Amino acid sequence: MDAEASPSRSIANPLRSAWLTCHGAASHAVRMALDIALPTLCVACREPVAGNGVCSECWARLSFIERPYCPRLGIPFVYDPGPDMLSMEAIANPPAYQRARAAVRYDEVAKVLVHALKYQDRTDLAPTMGRWMVRAGRDLLEEADLLIPVPLHWRRGWSRRYNQSGALARIIARHSGVPVAADALRRVRPTQQQVGLSRTDRARNVQGAFKVGADQTGEIHGRRVILIDDVLTSGATVDACARALLRAKAAQVDVLVFARVVDTMKAPI
Repeated sequence: MDAEASPSRSIANPLRSAWLTCHGAASHAVRMALDIALPTLCVACREPVAGNGVCSECWARLSFIERPYCPRLGIPFVYDPGPDMLSMEAIANPPAYQRARAAVRYDEVAKVLVHALKYQDRTDLAPTMGRWMVRAGRDLLEEADLLIPVPLHWRRGWSRRYNQSGALARIIARHSGVPVAADALRRVRPTQQQVGLSRTDRARNVQGAFKVGADQTGEIHGRRVILIDDVLTSGATVDACARALLRAKAAQVDVLVFARVVDTMKAPI
């Protein structure tokens, strides 16, 4: 049978190779035509750009957070106050979480990226944003056991169709090797949007909103956890999440976000 089948194989293989070559060439031609007809636009300024994300001008306008910064909150300092110096905010209002890191300041370009990912289904931005977060949170990721995205309430998740924090967490897991526990933390009651609320109202809004399910406590107990979110403003949401995780006996909770609001008027103590 093998001797009889070999001629048909010898004919089929070149035909298959020719078909694959033609198919690949056709696919490439279609992609080129689409690139010409519908060029990729910078998500911030809408100018044509090679690849996804932002153009070189908008890239230059992004403010990446680099050292020196507060080792507790990750707030950048305007000058280097010396090793292990905390910001005034970290001393006056220490959070439940241990450390926070952010890739960029929440400026105009960062705001456009966050809103596009969150509200405009631009999930193609998650890989780039996630890689920047890996770079910013390298010291946290080296010690972490789990990544936990800040959860949405099921009603909001239904309307948005996906959780942007979960999308970022999956990219970070892919690059860091730290696994994601997407269902470990739950938002057990709906909360109003934090935008426009005072710091006090933000804290009140999310108080008691998060819980580790009884069936998930074993996964959290004794683990070093990193909360993943898109933006850190007052810190009320991640603080409420951290308290819920610590009640479930997490060994440590850190926070890693894409962007954070920075008050440049606050200096280190």
